[in-house]
Amino acid sequence: MAASPSTARVINDRLALQLLQSQGPLTAGQLKAMTGLSRPTVADLVERLQESGLIQVVGEAGAQRRGPNARVYGIVADRAHLAALDVRTEGVWLVVADLLGTTLAEASLPIGDASGTEPAERAAALLERTVREAGAARLHSVAVGVPGLIDPATGELRTARGLPAWHRRLVEALQERLPARLVLENETNLAAVAEQREGAARDRDTFAFLWLGEGVGAGIFLDGRLRRGASGGAGEIGFLPVPGTGGLPSAVGCDGGFHSLACGGAIARLAVEHGIAVGAPGGAGAAEAVAEAVASGRDAFLEALAERVSLGAAALASVLDPGCVVLGGELGLAGGAVLAELVERRLAGLTPLATQVRPGELGGSAVLRGALITARDRAQEEVFGAATR
Repeated sequence: MAASPSTARVINDRLALQLLQSQGPLTAGQLKAMTGLSRPTVADLVERLQESGLIQVVGEAGAQRRGPNARVYGIVADRAHLAALDVRTEGVWLVVADLLGTTLAEASLPIGDASGTEPAERAAALLERTVREAGAARLHSVAVGVPGLIDPATGELRTARGLPAWHRRLVEALQERLPARLVLENETNLAAVAEQREGAARDRDTFAFLWLGEGVGAGIFLDGRLRRGASGGAGEIGFLPVPGTGGLPSAVGCDGGFHSLACGGAIARLAVEHGIAVGAPGGAGAAEAVAEAVASGRDAFLEALAERVSLGAAALASVLDPGCVVLGGELGLAGGAVLAELVERRLAGLTPLATQVRPGELGGSAVLRGALITARDRAQEEVFGAATR
């Protein structure tokens, strides 16, 4: 059955907005060529979108030809503003952006060993101040990457076991200070989103993302969709039992699991065993050690590291058959192509399923990038949808 005129207008308007978002400013002629719509239809939709305040003239094209120049149209970027936060135990990193995801301001707040809920108030106040300084008058969506599990049904933090008290208070503090939609997502899932949209998995709609940093985790994309699992815990690979670790993980801790082999502290200790000096503690020191090993050709350490990482990669490959595993986080970035090649070689001997291993491209910044992408998608979906209905 053919779409009604009003439905067809909505479809055409959404298509034009998607093109302007992905391609940047375009002329009416370019929109006509890309959409296949008639000239009058394009003229009508351009007029509608201008009247709704979604697009505006941002320049002219065709200065080298005779006749009047063609107007170039672009999305009104300040129609709504966004914020993204990467919340970790040691601090908070945040960015404020416009509707197109262009960064307007950035800030960070070291937390260290602070206890209680006071850091949550400071983090919320920092975001409020950064929004104001960026001139973001219409804050629409705030996406927050957190270490805990997010309930896929409610979007709420399901558990924050083992996390500082201020993590649990932060969501309420943000909601009290900022009249915006708040979106929570697991940090590893956000990093996977960033690698899929802007990083090493741009050409993949099915892949597994393995985060290697202070902690370990996995993000799962199947058929173009991020999979969270029944309780939001898909990818909690740190709890994967691994023989030889001296114990078994439990409901309250992942000691004895893959975490014991591949977390930042474990890799730092492995580096020391191979005679590599480790400066900073945890994930930061481990990343420095991996980078130094790659630069100086410390093959024995890299082989031992690859052996550990390949166990987690093999579990993902055997259960999911993703065809590709991306090594992300600070350690994945530090190991680069060298570590990815070593893991792929070992993985080939652990599973009959052909699995490519790639180094992540975004490293520790992937969580913040994924949060910004998520906030942008949510805001555009609602702003564009409301204006074109």
